Amino acid sequence: MDRIAELADVIDRHVRGTGICTTAMPHVSLIRADQPSTPTPAVYEASLCLIAQGSKRVSIGEHSVVYDAAHYLLVSVDLPLVGHVIEASPESPYLCCKIDLDPAIVADLMVAEGGAVPRTDLPVLGVYPSDPDLIDAACRLVRLLDRPETIDALAPLIEREILYRLLTGPHGPMLRHVATAGSHLNQVSRAIAAIRRRFDGQIRIEDVAAEAGMSPSSLHAHFKAITRMTPLEYQKQLRLQEARRLMLMGGATAGTAGFAVGYESPSQFSREYRRLFGAPPRQDIERLQTAPSAALAL
Repeated sequence: MDRIAELADVIDRHVRGTGICTTAMPHVSLIRADQPSTPTPAVYEASLCLIAQGSKRVSIGEHSVVYDAAHYLLVSVDLPLVGHVIEASPESPYLCCKIDLDPAIVADLMVAEGGAVPRTDLPVLGVYPSDPDLIDAACRLVRLLDRPETIDALAPLIEREILYRLLTGPHGPMLRHVATAGSHLNQVSRAIAAIRRRFDGQIRIEDVAAEAGMSPSSLHAHFKAITRMTPLEYQKQLRLQEARRLMLMGGATAGTAGFAVGYESPSQFSREYRRLFGAPPRQDIERLQTAPSAALAL
């Protein structure tokens, strides 16, 4: 059995039903879909996505990429994307492994390797041809789920290997910039983290800019260049996605969910929710409940 087929087999065995499944490894999630999904906005964490079967399209603004078992997706910073599975069926489901990137490990590997950080115009969202060594390492990582007692000792080593292979691969220069203190990518990444920590409250751009080590005008310009939205638009999307999760997974009413994520006006919440997801809260949740695969975000 080749490595990609083995990866598909392991994912299939460990994901019950459809959707996103967390694992005993905090940085590793497994995803399955039995049918194509509708385009769904979501914030993708900085991560590596390896499809073992099927295919998916993700978009940021007007930029769109497709990845499959022959190509992997790399997201360098947390990005607001629209994604949907385009190839899946009950007989041949979409199967994907998502591995979150740990910037501290990337920085540690950079120190160990040495060398200057090269200039780059690579996108923060990229698709690249599959690397056999990367697939092999991912397969060994996911296969640890068959022997849970080995996870604590071996998972950190294999995750480090995967990050090293990404760092020395075609997307490496971009990852180096994200992990380099003082770079615009690193500063925007810190701003994103600050917004995500307190997305349900009032934020001042001046405070976020100070945490990122930038002026407000510089933050606005570089943030929009990377994420295709302003910091406040980014916060709004985080709020609406969390409200959607509360209604879909927690059974919250629209009013309760809107209030929980920081909205004081139910009408404003409903209006902005419809603008993002294409339907009012109740109608959208009913649609997702009758077609669960439509809620797949990764």
